[in-house]
Amino acid sequence: MKYISTRGQAPSTDFAGACLAGLAPDGGLYVPETFPQIAPPAKGEAYHDVAARILSAFAGDAIPADDMKVLCKRAYANFSHQCVAPLTQWRPDAWLMELHHGPTLAFKDVAMQIIAQIYDYLLGKSGQRMMITCATSGDTGGAAAAAFAGAKHADLVILHPHERVSPVQRMFMTTTGSPNVINLAVDGDFDDCQAIVKDMFGDREFVSAVNLSGVNSINWARVAAQSVYYAMVQASLGGPLRFVVPSGNMGDALAGYVAARCGLLSGGFEAVCAVNANDALARLFNTGVMARLSAVATPSPAMDISVPSNFERFLFEMSGRDAEAVRQAYDTYKQAGETPLPEVAMSRLKCSGLSAASVSNAETMEEMKRFEAETGWQICPHTAVGTFHARRLPDADVKTVVLATAAASKFPETVEEATGRKPVMPARAEVLYAREEVFERIAPSLAAVRARIEQHAARSR
Repeated sequence: MKYISTRGQAPSTDFAGACLAGLAPDGGLYVPETFPQIAPPAKGEAYHDVAARILSAFAGDAIPADDMKVLCKRAYANFSHQCVAPLTQWRPDAWLMELHHGPTLAFKDVAMQIIAQIYDYLLGKSGQRMMITCATSGDTGGAAAAAFAGAKHADLVILHPHERVSPVQRMFMTTTGSPNVINLAVDGDFDDCQAIVKDMFGDREFVSAVNLSGVNSINWARVAAQSVYYAMVQASLGGPLRFVVPSGNMGDALAGYVAARCGLLSGGFEAVCAVNANDALARLFNTGVMARLSAVATPSPAMDISVPSNFERFLFEMSGRDAEAVRQAYDTYKQAGETPLPEVAMSRLKCSGLSAASVSNAETMEEMKRFEAETGWQICPHTAVGTFHARRLPDADVKTVVLATAAASKFPETVEEATGRKPVMPARAEVLYAREEVFERIAPSLAAVRARIEQHAARSR
């Protein structure tokens, strides 16, 4: 199984190379040279068994199938629901896919728990120690911290925007007590954090010196792992489906597209990326222009992103895998702050089954209140962006599935403001409040972050 870069100027690699590198050397993102065709799960097949089968198809010879089964079983053993991603019906024709039963109460756990297992496995086989970094708008950092804390062969450096994540999100990142996890609170927004990480990967000498890798949604293994729960929904509900995906970096929506390309969804692929007031993705889909906009604070902070990284993979597919067109588009975007999509890509985009729409702050807050009144359940503000948009979809002979991306208890202040009732923190997460937080404030500077990583790398060797 070979992987190539969306920008076409990096050598192909295997699953281990793509997974451990994160970003390709030419600045592009890795994608499979061809999409494997995978048999859909049988009804009643255990989640970890389906995950092992799907991930083995992407891993090829890099990880033997029997070893992958062991890694997946270990990764999903500590989820609070044995189904990992159970379905809950909330309207006659609509379901929530609950992705918040992992250790940090968010969908990022589903991929991050298995990625940590894969990393330690691959690094152990090669005798390497790796410096892993991630920029987070809230949930990725906590999921990575929980998954990599105490890893034998890896150190983790998390960049999060200072005072622009919820306190509970922050505590999941900052209370592991593990010396191999470093938390940097950047005096800026998520896009600043993400730009620093991307610029670090652009310096190949630095990448080599500290053996740097990344576990943001740019990492192909995360997309592959998230495709599993789309397959599970198809097996459970059957028939044609449409998905509403609360979206930031667009990795979750891309995972649905990947599931369809691998034959894991029947009846075609239809999904809406539901975004908040940071509507750059909706503008991109609707106008064909990719434009840099300043991110604004919203009730759904994990989606406060103006530059969705995974759109590059989708653009690669929509342009007919034309790496030169992708490279030119992103070069123009980097220099000018905006670029039109190639005509062929825009034409195919309209027929892709994927679209995007934005939901306002006021609509998000009202939806949390309305959803509780109708069902008795509380939802997080990100999930509310999805359910609000699901209500305005036209009637169709399909089942609608909204991805419930986080537990309401991760955003207690926002949920209480919207509903008048504070959500209950699950018992398994209450221990956060008794732990000491450890993080460091840092300037939104590539030089400052690099210096801190170099310092930590020197100590951990």
